[in-house]
Amino acid sequence: MTEDEKRINNIDSRVSNLETKFEVYMQRQNEMATDIRELRQDMKDMQTRFDAKIDKLDAKIDGMVKHVQTLSVAAVAGVGGMFVAVGVMVGTLIYTLLTH
Repeated sequence: MTEDEKRINNIDSRVSNLETKFEVYMQRQNEMATDIRELRQDMKDMQTRFDAKIDKLDAKIDGMVKHVQTLSVAAVAGVGGMFVAVGVMVGTLIYTLLTH
């Protein structure tokens, strides 16, 4: 075998090795791209679930706020009723004392 043939065989071997390495590299790149797509989809799904939970929480908080507002109005009305009752009692007492 001549020196040129040895060089050509060596170059062919190296090219073959590089092609094999490139194929392995491309397979890994494709696997990584697939993994990245899956992760992105998982993140979108998680965000959707999170948004749904936040919406439910907002609805519960709104319901609680309305309930607290109703109770506050009832408490104010109760206190006002007590003032009226005390006023009537004081007025009745004064009227009774003045008429006897």
